[in-house]
Amino acid sequence: MPYVDGYVLPVPLAKLAEYRRLARKAGKIWIEHGALEIHECVADDVQPGKHTSFPQAVKLKADETVVFSWIVFKSRKDRDRVNAKVITDPRMAFMEHADPATLPFDGQRMFWGGFKPMVSLAA
Repeated sequence: MPYVDGYVLPVPLAKLAEYRRLARKAGKIWIEHGALEIHECVADDVQPGKHTSFPQAVKLKADETVVFSWIVFKSRKDRDRVNAKVITDPRMAFMEHADPATLPFDGQRMFWGGFKPMVSLAA
């Protein structure tokens, strides 16, 4: 059964192109190490809710948008193996040593987690 890591994060509109470049660069590294799919999606029809919502979850500011991303792996075990390789890949060092003020997203308002698929349907 596949395994999915999901991410939600705020990205300043002015840095969206920069975030896209970073996501492509990092995504290629994940794929090289064994991830099956990478999906990076930018909010299109996302409204604030009364009690909770994507914008509320990341404390979205007026000049930002929400990015919802997920990575698909063969299994939880494979995800752990792939992520361990990605973390130690020298091409990812730019993330570890980056000044948070220069990143194209606010990592302090980002949230993520690992998920076991419960229902999967395709056309």
